[in-house]
Amino acid sequence: MALWKNSGVKSCVELLEVYRAGGKRPFYAEKIVFDGVEGRDVYNITAPFVLDGEIVIAGRVERRDSEQSEIYFFVNRDGKWVQRSDSPVLALQDPFYTRISGELIIGGVETYPHPVDPGKLGWRTVFYKESGLVDKKPFFQGPDQMKDLRLVQLRDGSIGVFTRPQGEKGGRGKIGYARIGKLDDLSLDVIHQAPLLEGQFLDEEWGGCNEIHVLSNGLLGVLGHIARFDEQGNRHYYPMTFVFDPTTGKFSDMSIIAERADFPAGPAKRPDLVDVVFSGGLIRHSNGTADLYAGISDAEAHRVTIADPFAAYEK
Repeated sequence: MALWKNSGVKSCVELLEVYRAGGKRPFYAEKIVFDGVEGRDVYNITAPFVLDGEIVIAGRVERRDSEQSEIYFFVNRDGKWVQRSDSPVLALQDPFYTRISGELIIGGVETYPHPVDPGKLGWRTVFYKESGLVDKKPFFQGPDQMKDLRLVQLRDGSIGVFTRPQGEKGGRGKIGYARIGKLDDLSLDVIHQAPLLEGQFLDEEWGGCNEIHVLSNGLLGVLGHIARFDEQGNRHYYPMTFVFDPTTGKFSDMSIIAERADFPAGPAKRPDLVDVVFSGGLIRHSNGTADLYAGISDAEAHRVTIADPFAAYEK
């Protein structure tokens, strides 16, 4: 029961102190090398997954001085990841994937001119079925101004919907959850009405889900991020995990699982983004370890091997 202890909201700084005091540093860390991107950066990647029978990584590709992004699908060739020649290029940011009823679902963040603030961008989460990637036609568009919208199929076949509203309901960004019977039931109303998981984030901080794992006992292992601004306006992003019970709505405390200092040194897109680790995906192994794939400082993609953060919840 101690694992399920929920001791209330904790700040980034408090969670980071707990992580550092625990002494669970990664066993291995490396930069992932991408080739053939013409001087552009690749970051905010997914973990590897199977697309058309081949292992791929989806990554956000953009120039260092721009926010105009594309999602490429990369394959490993002689230790370097190169663009898969017959895969589409999507005009999106921050890719992710899941599987619903055996079908691969690809998602990302679509940007557009902000309707109220000239010169700024709005955004929404969009979803593609694998069968629709060639035509580049999403089957669902999330609400305007909502990132980190994620889907997961539960053991009974129903679908969990993790949301991240901002503004009057979610402040700078808090996690919500709803459950639907099938993919056709997904709607803007379902997303807007999803209740928040209360007691996770301070109002001045924010976070969201990046990837959901269905554990062997039906619990959901959530890989996400928690973030804050410091007094100088610099951003600090940390990969975090927690476990959620889709039956009861109960959830564990969040835990930071790595920080920027755990990864190899490298450049940052801007000075305020130096201390940014954006969770991409987690590959769990039978030996109690897991590989965390992450975007680093909005400029690179890295991988670290850590203790599996969800293993204890399956015992």
